[in-house]
Amino acid sequence: MLQVYLVRHGETEWNAARRIQGQSDSALTAKGELQARQVAQRARSLGITHVVTSDLGRTRRTAEIIADACGCPVILEPRLRELHMGVLEEREIDSLTAEEETWRKQMVDGTPDGRIPQGESMTELGARMHEALNSLLELPAGSVPLVVSHGIALGCLLGTIIGLPPYAERRLRLRNCSISRVDHQQSPWLAPGWIVESAGDVSHLDLPALDELQR
Repeated sequence: MLQVYLVRHGETEWNAARRIQGQSDSALTAKGELQARQVAQRARSLGITHVVTSDLGRTRRTAEIIADACGCPVILEPRLRELHMGVLEEREIDSLTAEEETWRKQMVDGTPDGRIPQGESMTELGARMHEALNSLLELPAGSVPLVVSHGIALGCLLGTIIGLPPYAERRLRLRNCSISRVDHQQSPWLAPGWIVESAGDVSHLDLPALDELQR
């Protein structure tokens, strides 16, 4: 059985400002750096052997802090990037027009073919996230990888593992530096392959963490 830990990056300046990031980037806040150090301390007890991260700056910084604590290398994996939010990237949520807010809501409300103009669909996101996850099966036996990615991307991955379509309504909250775990296994009482062991654990954080929309 392969156990894979999934971590959302630490809080960023744009998270705090309610600004849409997508595949654009902003630096971790002081709180985000603290969250990364706290999740790193938790990771030290998990026997992590590899830290695999989205190549965006906020995830790379979070991954570097975790990898340093665990004494293992950082592997960049572009397929772990956040959903591309097209023309809405870098916009403040409160500045969106009614039409633009409709585009944004299609990413979370179950619209099958939802797509922000010049952006990516949830189906495309789900496909590349599963490709990245399945590539971890090629790691040496006994590996315990930790993946650092993004809120919408990880939520899509977890939802599709339990059988939801990638565009399903979002009902799983993954706060900054939350930890989830998925296992690849064979069980007489579970479907073969990937299963969700846990999702969205923030018990290692001292202070409340934000979700994608600060709700």
